[in-house]
Amino acid sequence: MENEILLQLKNVAVHYGGVKALDGVDIALDEGEIVALMGPNGAGKSTVLKALFGLAPIKSGKVLWHEDEINPIPHKIIQKGIAFVPQGRRVFTHLTVEENLEIGGFTVRDKVELKRRINEVMEMFPVLRQKRKAKSGTLSGGQQQMLALARGLMTDPKILLLDEPSLGLSPKIVKEVFAKIKEINLNRKTAIMIVEHNIKSLLSIADRAYVLDKGKVVAKDTAENITNSDVLEKVFMGKYTKSI
Repeated sequence: MENEILLQLKNVAVHYGGVKALDGVDIALDEGEIVALMGPNGAGKSTVLKALFGLAPIKSGKVLWHEDEINPIPHKIIQKGIAFVPQGRRVFTHLTVEENLEIGGFTVRDKVELKRRINEVMEMFPVLRQKRKAKSGTLSGGQQQMLALARGLMTDPKILLLDEPSLGLSPKIVKEVFAKIKEINLNRKTAIMIVEHNIKSLLSIADRAYVLDKGKVVAKDTAENITNSDVLEKVFMGKYTKSI
């Protein structure tokens, strides 16, 4: 039995002023899979995530949730079970680790359930348990990224949208972050879409990949096939012309 398509963009265009950030883009995320979005700077990768989450002005095309058209508005998207972890580890530095997680679980009205979820994510991220009363501004970059991921899980999402989770992290911490993302996918059956420049790490955990250039999808395939092709090399060198 094929996995169900959870979330997709159909022929979506996003314009910022006169700039076409996305131009007729089709992208889908299936149940339980990890999808990579890759391409050079300005290709439109982060705009894909923002369009899905209701943070980008969609000029034309559709966003579909379980194949039904929706009008993406962030608070409604969260209620559907979609969480977005933006780039730059945006934690509330003046609040403790625990308070950051409580904010992540703002949709959870039941105090007992909120506490259960905090304990559950701390099981996944033991370093956060050790630092639960520490101000998050005192955490290392890697620990702040773990906190951003954990906070994204507080709504118990079906889908995680991750924008550059390894940005500014050391190679050792990058490895830990990607291992944690894979663990979330396997243990919680969370579908994940990731924008990431660390291509080798990303393709090692992804099921499928889309390659974007100048606002268009120029290639899509299994992560393994993309790894074994020269499409990325050509796109990053500005020598790839095919569009799909």
